Amino acid sequence: MGTVVLILALAAVFLAFSAIKVVPQGYQWTVERFGRFTRVIKPGISFLMPFADRVGRKLSMMETVLDVPRQEVITKDNAIVSVDAVVFIQVIDAPQAAYEVQNLNQAILNLALTNVRTVVGGLELDAVLSEREQINARLLTVIDAATHPWGIKCTRIEIKDLTPPADLTAAMARQMKAERERRAAILEAEGEKQAAILRAEGAKQSAILQAEGQREAAFRNAEARERSAEAEAKATEAVSAAIAKGDVNAIRYFLGLKYVEAFGQLANSNQQRTVIVPTDLGGLAGLVEGLRTLNAQTGGSSGSGAR
Repeated sequence: MGTVVLILALAAVFLAFSAIKVVPQGYQWTVERFGRFTRVIKPGISFLMPFADRVGRKLSMMETVLDVPRQEVITKDNAIVSVDAVVFIQVIDAPQAAYEVQNLNQAILNLALTNVRTVVGGLELDAVLSEREQINARLLTVIDAATHPWGIKCTRIEIKDLTPPADLTAAMARQMKAERERRAAILEAEGEKQAAILRAEGAKQSAILQAEGQREAAFRNAEARERSAEAEAKATEAVSAAIAKGDVNAIRYFLGLKYVEAFGQLANSNQQRTVIVPTDLGGLAGLVEGLRTLNAQTGGSSGSGAR
């Protein structure tokens, strides 16, 4: 009797474990009844019919990352590049993901490999190296459309690495170096051009200022000569008036002035090493006396005219 009770207890435990299922968060399980899909159980506790129902596929509903193996692709201009990528997928329909395709992850990887080869092979090398975002967008569109009947949403696909051959990489490095040297030469030439322009502009402004200074100096010199000529004309007029009146002092002043000018030119001559001093210093004294008398007479006349 005890053995029968033990067997019944074990059978009850077995039935309980086979009928009660607990699905963890982030997963969905399919339920099959006699091998046919009937429903999906979601996270939490669920009850199955013993001996008739069983768990079919356990599917993760979380986003999954698949590494696309590296492969060599021939571009449109016959360059060989090594390409690998990563694909981000998420199951959005558990029954379709479970029963529409065999070996889901392998199918998605093969699909990604072929489409990477197609998209990259349709572009030239420069476009492949510079338009990675466009390549990712094209791959995402194609793979998402292909996996939609499988209940899969392809959220992202990223080209992880693009590696040209070593000789092509060296050629690209030389090309980049030449381009940078060309830009440096252009910048240097532009700098020299700007410097030459600035120097020319500075020389121009300097010449303008110098010409303006010379013009101002010439104007000042002309004004000084004009005033000197006016003063000399007034003096000559006064001397002429005095000579007309028969004043001997005026004649002495005029002759003495010429005498002093001639003596000064003789003393300042570059060819003259010996200065001859005249012995007749009385003539000079007479010149001074005549000048004093002439000035006194001129002043007296001016005072009389004013009265």
